[in-house]
Amino acid sequence: MSLLHKIALTFLNNIGPVSAKALFTHFESAERVFTVPQAKLLKVPGIGEKTVEQLNFTDALQKAEKEVKFIEENNVEVILYTDSRYPKRLKNCADSPILLYGKGNFDVNPPHVISIVGTRNATEYGRQLCKQLVEELQQYNVLIVSGLAHGIDVAAHKEALKLNMQTIGVVAHGLDRLYPSQNRPTSEKMLQNGGILTEYPSGTIPDRENFPARNRIVAGMADATVVIEAGVKGGALITAEIANSYNRDVYAFPGRIGDEYSEGCNFLIRNNKAALLTCAADLPYSLGWQKPDSVTPVKQLAFPIDLSADEKLIFDTMLQHNFPLAIDDLAIKTSLPMSKLAMSLLNMEMQGYLYSLPGKMYRLS
Repeated sequence: MSLLHKIALTFLNNIGPVSAKALFTHFESAERVFTVPQAKLLKVPGIGEKTVEQLNFTDALQKAEKEVKFIEENNVEVILYTDSRYPKRLKNCADSPILLYGKGNFDVNPPHVISIVGTRNATEYGRQLCKQLVEELQQYNVLIVSGLAHGIDVAAHKEALKLNMQTIGVVAHGLDRLYPSQNRPTSEKMLQNGGILTEYPSGTIPDRENFPARNRIVAGMADATVVIEAGVKGGALITAEIANSYNRDVYAFPGRIGDEYSEGCNFLIRNNKAALLTCAADLPYSLGWQKPDSVTPVKQLAFPIDLSADEKLIFDTMLQHNFPLAIDDLAIKTSLPMSKLAMSLLNMEMQGYLYSLPGKMYRLS
């Protein structure tokens, strides 16, 4: 498939990520979108007459030609959402970009990915929390994702680099520039173990409206988003809201009452929009992660003999999975009434056979 047409699809007027993917899926290629009769375009769900009338095929192809030249000259990688290298967690989000531009040496699909966000006006308290969190995550082979902004973002990237951890910055502009420019030395180091990603072509400046769109990629790429210091307004809380809308876990470190850059974290915790972190080790514990050196030898679980029939059914169901299960999933898999299931889970937790996680998730002990 032509790279030119893949990119040109993103330059079409009034065609956002959802519509672009609908067109691509319907015609099974980007090139056919530019060659099929207008009547066939109208058969694509969500594509109306007004949209078709405003499609700028020639202009989009001309812009794409310039972008292809930039890509070839600057060693930029283009990752379409159907490619195996596309972030699989992000792909599950309905409004994910149809393609990403990237530079660096990265694997966006490791076992664990955590996004770390926070205020641009980080205090020493926030930087220390960030340092402790990244140090804790090092032993789990985690990819650290953030927005390469001042404050908590760049602190997370720097701490990851110190520990030789992979880290990716998602930016709100094209790869022909870097904003803020003061973070360029950090971004250049990131290219060796991680890199830079964006949905924006070259020439795109960091306009205000680009940042909330960028934040959905930061949230969508990760298993969980951690907020470290944030005001009640700003990008960190937007990212947390987006992560919640994707049904991803959100965590926050609390701060002192009255501190401007703790108000956002306290707000998220108070309103059950983020789980409380009291220390860095809370995060991998809550997510049910095992340290790599604790995976082997394989633990042989003896089947309990002192459980009721319902509890044995729950135990057997959970034994088949190596990841936490939500109570709703357990209800479906076991066909137990929710009242019986909840009582059985509580009894099993009290006996030490399982433990509960945030979001009504459960995992065997």
